[in-house]
Formats: sequence, structure tokens, C-alpha cells
Amino acid sequence: MARKGSGNGDTLEFRAKLWTMADKLRNNMDAAEYKHVVLGLLFLKYISDAFEEKHAALLAEADQGADPEDRDEYLADNIFWVPKEARWGFLQGKAVQPEIGKLIDDAMVAIERDNPRLKGVLPKTYARPALDKRRLGELINVVGTIGLGGEEHRSKDVLGRVYEYFLSEFASAEGKKGGQFYTPRSVVRTLVTMLAPYRGRVLDPACGSGGMFVQSERFIEAHGGRIGDISIYGQESNPTTWRLAKMNLAIRGIDANLGPQWGDSFHRDYHKDLKADYVLANPPFNDSDWGGERLRDDVRWKYGVPPVSNANFAWVQHFIHHLSPRGTAGFVLANGSMSSQSSGEGEIRRNIVNADLVDCIVALPGQLFYSTQIPVCLWFVTRDKRNGRGLEGKKLRDRRGRTLFIDARKLGKLVDRVHRDLLQEDIDEIAGAYHRWRGDGGGEYADVPGFCREATTEEIGKHDFVLTPGRYVGAEEVEDDGVPFEDKMAALTKELGAQFKKGAELEEKIRKALKGLGYGVSL
Repeated sequence: MARKGSGNGDTLEFRAKLWTMADKLRNNMDAAEYKHVVLGLLFLKYISDAFEEKHAALLAEADQGADPEDRDEYLADNIFWVPKEARWGFLQGKAVQPEIGKLIDDAMVAIERDNPRLKGVLPKTYARPALDKRRLGELINVVGTIGLGGEEHRSKDVLGRVYEYFLSEFASAEGKKGGQFYTPRSVVRTLVTMLAPYRGRVLDPACGSGGMFVQSERFIEAHGGRIGDISIYGQESNPTTWRLAKMNLAIRGIDANLGPQWGDSFHRDYHKDLKADYVLANPPFNDSDWGGERLRDDVRWKYGVPPVSNANFAWVQHFIHHLSPRGTAGFVLANGSMSSQSSGEGEIRRNIVNADLVDCIVALPGQLFYSTQIPVCLWFVTRDKRNGRGLEGKKLRDRRGRTLFIDARKLGKLVDRVHRDLLQEDIDEIAGAYHRWRGDGGGEYADVPGFCREATTEEIGKHDFVLTPGRYVGAEEVEDDGVPFEDKMAALTKELGAQFKKGAELEEKIRKALKGLGYGVSL
């Protein structure tokens, strides 16, 4: 299979080809069900490849006393122990056998048995009669092509990227349900680039399949940091999505505390005492079924009791509650959160603004999400606008009493008829404005009409504490073309007259044609 581009050989072309091959084998299986079949195999391939690489290294050192079957040798390098009956070479060799489904289920059971942190995580439904075993064998052979070809195609990186790509494709295939486990990569990258979580404790109380954590780790590595500089905490209420997150993070060697099992952050907060340096989240939009009636007196509602009909401001206050004294949160919310006055939401927003917690609001373009056409925005709230460190440890400027508004609705590019994506230059433009405003970006900050503007808390109050960026950034400046107004109007009027004349001629032709057919048109 030809691979072009970057050094690791993993290109969009390669991933797309793999997806096409895998999707052809889906037959009539629902995408939500097939997702676990494919992602489970990707995970199995990953841990087996990592194991085999270490196994080969130990074999080469056997004359020095190394034992390739010593489990502790693998655990010391944070590599999962893979028993013989679960190794990829053994399973692929049996791919055409009718009992392949049971062999994979047995492999998953054996891996969980020998690796306690994977207990209850892996799918074990490959033996079920509804799963075509011939197609399953073909799928195993497709997955078996990943990570081959030597050092430039190292499995860990390639498999991680394939796993992420498949997550996005399954989210698209599932439509609305896909949003429960996947946040579009460009949205996550925007949040992470703006928040810049270099080191400390990172929390996502609605973590889905773990994309926020993956991008945070990539950000740190891209800027010369170490993967262990942050401690990761997460929670997810959907059991199958929680399992996806555990596999997604394990593939990348990311150590994360996602709680002992899945659980609702509002009613079973596994990180109750955690004060995070960063909160990153994409909670469910406008959730009306969050059980708010049972939490009327909760300690988290410092700025007002959220309505039982909408969890948006329950999430906002949950995030604030978990911030350290200098912590910052960046999260996605539906646009209604910026302006709603119903059920006390306006009062809660007023209290949060008056507490000087809102650092930045970004209005995003539509059609970014697979799950909804609801327009969304990004909120950034911080406990301390006076102090703090930003990019490369730079001291942030004093931003007390001020909030930055960014209107990014015109950015992005349609990637198909219904989906839009933020390009890297769009992300850089948004994040660059924020970092310059905070004082840790290149150059001096300046308002850009139609795109970004700083507003005082007093000014926000005059707008009844509505946080829609369009109210603050103004209209985009139009470049003067040098043509005097009178000349421009004369030219436009002449053009309009010509169009009127053409319209009248066309109308007359249509009347004559209809009359010839015996249909007169009267006014």
C-alpha cells in the first residue's frame, strides 16, 4: 500500500483507504455496533505490536539473561503483557477459520485477565452468530496491514492516528449519536491551542472517547515538553464510550484516571476533591435530562441554581468548582448559553461575569459537529486574571475587569455538503488573538473590527450581560476602493436600469410563449 507524505508514513490517503476497506466489510451491521468490532481489533493490533517489539528486543539480549516471557520486563516499560493466544500473529494465522470469533473473544478475556487496568474495557462479542466470520477474517487481514514496513511506520503512532480517524468516521456514520463520543478534531485543537495546558492537572468531566487528552499530550510534545508533565483526570457517563476512551488513551501510552468505571459527573463525581489547573470539555448541549431536581442545594451552584430543564449552567459551574485558584477552563457550549434569559440562566451568567471569571468568548462557524447543526461557542473562564503563566512560562498581563470577544463565524472550510472544518490557519488566527491579548503571544494585541475586541465588565453590563461576540466586535472594516460615492451610485443605478430592462424583455417573451400555447397571462 503506497504511503506518501510525513515521516511516519501515515497520511489521510492511507487512513481513508483503510476506512473504505473496513467499511465494505460492514455489510448490514449498524455503524454503532460495527464501531466496537473495528476499534477492538485496532486496539488488539496495537498492544500486540508493542509487545512483539519488546519481545524481539529481549530475545536479542537473551545471552545477557533477558527473558522474553518475563511479564515484569514489559510492565517496567508500561507495555501490556499479551499472552500467546492473544498475539496478533497467532490470530491472523487463524483468520479464515470459522472459530475466529471465539478465538478473538478468548484473546480479549486473556488480556483483561493479565492486565487488571483493562478489566471490563475490551469488547468480547466477536463470536456472536450475527457477525459474519468470513468478513471478520477479511477485516483482520485489513487491520494486519497497519504498522508494517520498519522504523518509519512504527505501529504506535500509525495505529493511534488510524484509531482517531476511524472514531471520526464512525461519528459521521452515526450522525447525531456520534456526538456522544467524538468532538471534531479541529474544535479540540482550537481549545487546546488557546488553553495551552503545558503542565499540571487536566480534567474533562465529559470526556467522551478522550480526544481532549490526546490533543493536550500532542500540544505538549509539539512545544518541547514531556508527556508526563500533565496529570489527566476524566469521567464519562456512557459505559461504551468510557471503554472507547480507555482504549484510545492506552493506545497512546497516556496514563489517565477515568474513575473506577463510567459515571455521571453531576451525581457521582469521581474527582470530587480535585482542583484542576485546566478543565477541557465538550459537555452535552442543552441537556434536559440531567437530574437537576435532585441537586437543588448542591455546593457547586455558587452563582445560581441551574434550571432542571437545561444543564448548560450546571456544567459551567461544575467546571468553575473544579478549578484551582489560578486554574483556567475552556469548553464548548450551545450559543444559547451566551444570551438566554430563561429560567434564571441570565442571572447566573450575570453573576459569573460580575465575579470576573469570563476571560474569552469565541463564536464558532456552523456545521462543525457531526451530531448537531446547533451553532456553538467556546467559553474560557479563569479564576485569576491578574496572575498566571502562559506560553513558554510567560507572565500574563493583568486582565481584570476585561473580556475578549472573538467572532470566528466566517472562518473554516466546507469539507463536504454538511460538514465544516477549521483549518490550521483559522486555529492560529483565533488562538493568536487570544494569546496576544493575554500577553503571551507574539506581538502586541489590537482590536480587529468584525473579528475581535476587548470589552469591559461595565460595557457587558450595558448589554444586559449577553456575551454574543457580534455585539462587541462591530463590523469588519471595508477597504476604500477610492471611487467617489456619487460616481459609484451612478454606475450602480445604470447597472440596475439595465437589469430592469432585461427583466422586462424576458417577461414579454414568456407572455408571448404562453399565449402561443393558448394560455394568456393577465395581471
